[in-house]
Amino acid sequence: MAHSKARRVAAFKGQKQRMHPTHGKVKSFEELSNELTENKPTIQPKDVDEIEY
Repeated sequence: MAHSKARRVAAFKGQKQRMHPTHGKVKSFEELSNELTENKPTIQPKDVDEIEY
């Protein structure tokens, strides 16, 4: 054999990590839009008439 088993295993793990990075999953557009609709503020802005200047 040309390469040791440890070298082949290390190469395989490197290829696997490049396909599925360990830093986390990128969110889809649908997931991002759901977050925005779920986290709407509960306090309504005051009307222009009610603002004290």
